[in-house]
Amino acid sequence: MTRAIDCLVNVDFGDTKKQPDWMVRVKEDYFKGGDNFFRSPELPELLEDMDANGVERAVLIAKAGKPDGRAFQFAEARPDRFALAIGGFNLLHPMPTVRALESFARDYPVVSATVGPSFWGDGMYPPTDPVYYPLYTKCCELDLPLCVNTGIPGPPLPAEPQNPIHIDRVCYRFPELKLCMIHGADPWWDTAIRLMIKYRNLRLMTSAWSPKRLPESLLHFMSTRGKNRVIFASDYPVLSFKRCLGEAEALPLTDEVRDNWLYGNADAFFFDRKPAS
Repeated sequence: MTRAIDCLVNVDFGDTKKQPDWMVRVKEDYFKGGDNFFRSPELPELLEDMDANGVERAVLIAKAGKPDGRAFQFAEARPDRFALAIGGFNLLHPMPTVRALESFARDYPVVSATVGPSFWGDGMYPPTDPVYYPLYTKCCELDLPLCVNTGIPGPPLPAEPQNPIHIDRVCYRFPELKLCMIHGADPWWDTAIRLMIKYRNLRLMTSAWSPKRLPESLLHFMSTRGKNRVIFASDYPVLSFKRCLGEAEALPLTDEVRDNWLYGNADAFFFDRKPAS
């Protein structure tokens, strides 16, 4: 069976009493999602689904404002199977943000921080804005990867701040920052690929993308110069493990390239970290 590390898994959609309108829109208009789109799995159910599809580990999206949330509970119960990607910080208040991030990284199995430029601040802050600099600096100090949404978002939100060209200046200013573009980079795939060729510290995650929909240019990059640059994720339950891994198996990739994408690149980027000083 194919082995995988799924680097973006949601477990608390159903714990939110009322989803924002833009989230409902992306469910109905973009993914044509059914009743399972906004539900939270129980721990045994999630583990069973992972085992059935060869997912050895999953990185759960966790919100800084909900340290008692389902993601934290799952990671505490099974640290051998789950790690955390922590987001939801108020970047307009930098010192509480960096202190909280350092605390979470010390006390929980956190393997990345996350931020979506289109999803906060009314989409007014691209990654080049200095409001992000304290976060970048703290992630460098902790040797903690940072995941940044790129590409036009599915929800009806401002898209310009997620143009990956903004990542160019971030990589230039912070060469020590381990940075991953997440949710693909549509329609700017070629820009994202060119940036990964340019900067050694940059990766791209195929979360929220059906593997059969990935562009040929990315598959070519994965098979040539980018064998260690592209990382798998499903965005479960938006896309199921079964669907994503079944489609990944059907792609015209060598076993080496497929294993790097589904497992090895995530293991090296997120889990092979030096301890924070």
